[in-house]
Amino acid sequence: MGPMPVLTRDEAQTRARLIDVHRYTVELDLTRAADTARDTFDSRTVIRFSARTDGATFVELKPAELRSVTLDGRPLDPADLTDNRLALDGLTAGEHELRVDAAMRYSRTGEGMHRFTDPTDGETYAYTQLFMEDVQRVFAAFDQPDLKAVFALTVTAPDGWTVLANGVTEHTGDGTWRAAATPLISTYLVAVAAGPWHSVRTEHRGLPFGIHCRRSLAPHLDADAEEILDITRSCYDRYHEKFEEPYPFDSYDQAFVPEFNAGAMENPGLVTFRDEFVYRSAVTDTERQTRAMVIAHEMAHMWFGDLVTLRWWDDIWLNESFAEYMGFQTTAEATRFKDPWTDFAVSRKSWGYDADQRPSTHPVAPDPDAVPDTASAMLNFDGISYAKGASALRQLVAWLGEKDFLAGINTHFARHKFANATLADFIDSLAHATDRDVHGWAEAWLRTTGVDTLTSEVAHTGREWSLTVDRSGGSRPHRIAVGVYDRDLSGGRGLTLRERFETDVPADRAAPGTGSAGRAGDAPEADATAPTRDGGRPALIVPNDQDLSYAKIRLDDVSLDTALRDLSGVPDALTRAVLWNSLRDMVRDGDLEGAAYLDAARAHLPGESDLAIVQGVLTFALTHVADRYATPEVRPAALAVLGDLCQDLIRRTEDGSHPGLRLIAVRGSIDVATRAAPLQAWLAEGTVPGGPELDPELRWRVLGRLAVLDATDEAAIAAELARDPSATGREGAARCRASLPDAAAKRTAWEEMFATDDLSNYLFTATAQGFWQPEQAELVHEYVPRYFEDAIALAARRGPAMAEAAGRYAFPLPFVDAETLRLGEQCLRDADPTPALRRKLADQLDDLARALRVREGRRQD
Repeated sequence: MGPMPVLTRDEAQTRARLIDVHRYTVELDLTRAADTARDTFDSRTVIRFSARTDGATFVELKPAELRSVTLDGRPLDPADLTDNRLALDGLTAGEHELRVDAAMRYSRTGEGMHRFTDPTDGETYAYTQLFMEDVQRVFAAFDQPDLKAVFALTVTAPDGWTVLANGVTEHTGDGTWRAAATPLISTYLVAVAAGPWHSVRTEHRGLPFGIHCRRSLAPHLDADAEEILDITRSCYDRYHEKFEEPYPFDSYDQAFVPEFNAGAMENPGLVTFRDEFVYRSAVTDTERQTRAMVIAHEMAHMWFGDLVTLRWWDDIWLNESFAEYMGFQTTAEATRFKDPWTDFAVSRKSWGYDADQRPSTHPVAPDPDAVPDTASAMLNFDGISYAKGASALRQLVAWLGEKDFLAGINTHFARHKFANATLADFIDSLAHATDRDVHGWAEAWLRTTGVDTLTSEVAHTGREWSLTVDRSGGSRPHRIAVGVYDRDLSGGRGLTLRERFETDVPADRAAPGTGSAGRAGDAPEADATAPTRDGGRPALIVPNDQDLSYAKIRLDDVSLDTALRDLSGVPDALTRAVLWNSLRDMVRDGDLEGAAYLDAARAHLPGESDLAIVQGVLTFALTHVADRYATPEVRPAALAVLGDLCQDLIRRTEDGSHPGLRLIAVRGSIDVATRAAPLQAWLAEGTVPGGPELDPELRWRVLGRLAVLDATDEAAIAAELARDPSATGREGAARCRASLPDAAAKRTAWEEMFATDDLSNYLFTATAQGFWQPEQAELVHEYVPRYFEDAIALAARRGPAMAEAAGRYAFPLPFVDAETLRLGEQCLRDADPTPALRRKLADQLDDLARALRVREGRRQD
């Protein structure tokens, strides 16, 4: 079967001109969900809508069986369903009623109605993920975001189950649950989560709050319940201080669900999160901060995304960039986590920078013609729509001022609540609150691609010095802070802040959108020269100190030398993050040797106090510098440097005063180990000397590394799975089995991934993560050409979510060579991959080409 047709923007506009949708009444029968031999559930839908004029349109659904359809009491032939569309011909102006009775399939890919049986206790759960066009997998719908309607859901479930939905649910007897009707919302925001949930309920400001998880995770949720609920309450209160529109729904539930593809989903009144956020094992405070940020992010969507929704998918950034910005900002303002922007700089912003330098880059707000259908829209859920967009909004707030920014936001909510809006509407709302040229700013920041580079040049004579900031790669205006640092006179690596001043780049242009459009590779312009300053030549000058703009930073020669020698002496964590990002970018661009980055990490991370920085630098050092940019001959030395660094961190934390830092160091030591004996001793003793004890996550991590090193076997993996038979345990076992350096194990793993459709999304990912190992290149080399054949078939067969997983996790990352690049380019040219897989392959191949250039000592053009 070929792919089903996707909805085009033109089709959506035509349908929106013809009909208004008023109400959906949906009945779902999940009573036999626990019977894994039954792969369908019953779905009955009544849609009340009106036509403005006589005409014809279509309704979408993807049933296993379409039993009956009636339009205004007149039967339609189910055989007329073509792919996912049922034509509704002969509509007359006025009111209509469509009734659909169908059997729909459960999903194992995280799309539609996903069903999961917990291996720990045998309990079954079902939940919806209806984003973009997956509502059609659950019930019939006019599936586009600007046809908002009221939704009234009834769900029949097994005894002992609880059903959650967008509105408060009531159990009416006989396993039937009725949800309160929603306000006007879009089809993709409808949500149901059904199962024997463990729930913690409370009330805040008269509103029911609840958090929910699988029963097997109950002790872990209970341990963190107060922290999660406290963050939820704090964010709720902070948003009511910022926003004039009150929270628009009747309850606020947060369900932590299994095998969830995204981090979370902003369903109004029922936010779904991946249940890895219910921590079974020890985590760092930065990981807890990330959970807090995601809670804040999703709550921001209740206003921006749910109350006011995009009209078409070209404006997805309006949802995600706003929520990303608000998530980090509100976490900083309302929770105990006061420095989330450092984590953003280290872990999120690089996601945007990397995406923006690939051929697949796109503007934060793409031209509508560049998003002609839902398939192309799905490709824009990337580092640009999230991280770059949030960076742009942070720069907007710095330029506009928070007071005017929030005034514009509140105007936007008031104008478009329970309706839809566009970029033009958003900019008009902001312009209403300020005299600044917001339209020019939007053109410069939201309609352009690529990353500007800001390069410092310093002139000094005696005690006087001046700074010039050259801008290349684009024409965006930047409002930046410049940090000026001197060496601490007490000696050592300490640096002290002399001053921090703000400047505009360019300095001589009043309107933010003026100037010629720039492209990557443009010659630099001397865009900002600060006045001559006194005090002598500083030891370190940091443009974009505090990370308020979005640009690559190049330090002057003296400052670069200071950063490499004394980076850990910089007093502010966010400034250190800016400097680490500059070094990272230089490595990727071929301007700094990978060995120099590793030396800097070895020198400065043992003295680093910010966990996000330690984790981010270690991750880049291993996954990029050691595993991709270092040749196979050099890689062992790179791993040795990282191993010594992790041991330094472990020694530093022996007194127990830095458990998060010690946990990062232990994880890193496992990941870079080249000798099996120390890991085998940890596993046998159940602890690292001096702590921590090996919890399930660490045990599976150790066993996975031992598998790579050919120091364990199937019997040990099976024994560990018997010890931890949870869903996470199954994933750990799959990862370990795929990591074994054995031809039969590799063959089995490959067949499980590509020859059958038995693996769920999570088990596929775990198997793929174990399969390719740099230490096993000779063993798996034969699978490289097979990947470019088998991934094509899998993507066409299993859909976008699995295509994304195949492109991200199953790609042969260790093979940084011209032949792999040639095979990949040939695949893109000749094999016609699905849009989701094509995008992932294009990005992977661009990263591969960059890695080749770095290995060969060539600079990035």
